Amino acid sequence: MVKRPLGISIIGYFYIFGSIVLLFTSIFYQAGADTIGMSERFGVSVVPERIMRVVVAFFSLLMAYGYMRLKKWGFWLLITYSVLFGLISFILLTNEPQQPFIGNFVFSIIVLIYTIYVKEAFFKIAPSNQSI
Repeated sequence: MVKRPLGISIIGYFYIFGSIVLLFTSIFYQAGADTIGMSERFGVSVVPERIMRVVVAFFSLLMAYGYMRLKKWGFWLLITYSVLFGLISFILLTNEPQQPFIGNFVFSIIVLIYTIYVKEAFFKIAPSNQSI
């Protein structure tokens, strides 16, 4: 059994916390005139904002579960999500006068670098009991 690195636990708990906050705020969501919603960030502005928030929250919970359980699919989901969300945050960072997106971009980069650094935790093969 591979021991889970502390950083994976911390990142996983951040995503779980973020998912819970996103679910909670989707109930009370009120769009402001200057806000860019989740639907617009992901380029699917035809999807209602509340539905998009719930979908992203449940996706994040699933991703955090696989990531914290050291599943290969959890590794790949988190890598894909970090690249996608980091890229979206970078684009918004360069296009928007308000800058709440720089933190998202930096966090995505840190998560991406750390996850690649500890990738062997996800790809270790359990020792078999076979003798030669």
